[in-house]
Amino acid sequence: MLQAFTRNYQDNSTDAGFQFIFYCDICNDGYKSGFVESTTYKKKGFMRGIGQGASIIGGFVGGQLNRVGYGAERTSGVLSQRFEGKSPEWHKEHERAFEHCQKEAQGHFRRCPNCNKYVCNLCWNEDEGLCVSCAPRQEVYVAQARAQAMKRNIDEAKQTTTVWQGKIESKTTICPSCGKPAGTGKFCNNCGTSMDLKECPRCGAQNALTIRFCNNCGMNLAQTDVSTGKCSACGEQNASGTKFCGKCGNKLE
Repeated sequence: MLQAFTRNYQDNSTDAGFQFIFYCDICNDGYKSGFVESTTYKKKGFMRGIGQGASIIGGFVGGQLNRVGYGAERTSGVLSQRFEGKSPEWHKEHERAFEHCQKEAQGHFRRCPNCNKYVCNLCWNEDEGLCVSCAPRQEVYVAQARAQAMKRNIDEAKQTTTVWQGKIESKTTICPSCGKPAGTGKFCNNCGTSMDLKECPRCGAQNALTIRFCNNCGMNLAQTDVSTGKCSACGEQNASGTKFCGKCGNKLE
């Protein structure tokens, strides 16, 4: 005869008696069976501690615990190791207790006719007569679909949302005079040196202030003809013969 709950359960049996936890195949919440005392244990006179560590009243226990299948235990030899040394009478009691607790647990689970899973009442769709994996509850599925659509709309909107409208342009970030971060303005926040790019007097290409040679024509930008008055640092045109740039203070050599 085929028996239910031979896969999804945990065996908490001890010398004193037998108890099992049967789990829902979907949410893994479990039903703890009532404690069945061992008559062989009582006959030996070891009455102390009966029922310790095991509840006498059956009930649901939430959360996923370590699940050990009865048939799997037998195949792997785990059961024989756990209950090694137990008397034949105890093993017979164990078999009978397991069958008894199986029948007790069946009243708290439903078997889905589509997927054959054993599920608790929370995972059973009463309207459809199927588990919620095979037939999700309409209101739950609608709420889930609505939430997924909302997330999808937000993800699509973020692709076109403008979060920065500043002007993208090249500028010097480290001041060549003081060596500190220059800030976002046209002049260094620390020493006031102009942060405009250096214009090559030969070809007009824009170069960083720290560049010594033009990246376009190779002219030595550190050399400035005093007679022309053009600053090699900021490109400011100064009066002929000026020794220092009137815009950035660079020495005109």
